[in-house]
Amino acid sequence: MPNVPLDPEVADTAPNAPAITHYDFEHLVTYLRILDANAQAADWREVSRIVLHIDPEAEPERAEKAHNSHLARAKWMMKNYQLLLRGDAVD
Repeated sequence: MPNVPLDPEVADTAPNAPAITHYDFEHLVTYLRILDANAQAADWREVSRIVLHIDPEAEPERAEKAHNSHLARAKWMMKNYQLLLRGDAVD
């Protein structure tokens, strides 16, 4: 597995591939931070601002879409973590 950046730039939407992507590997910490915030019932706007670096006041639709897609992908990653352990990835 490649080195994982601590605070990478995020795309407007997370991948929706049936396998773990290079983007997923790079954003493991991002996904963990989003899952942690979700478990603590943090407001999505705060998560968007702090974790995704998207201002929800300036770009509310983009911020919400990015938050929702990254949270969904993080949950998918948790259900499919064995792919990560095997090192299966697509680009």
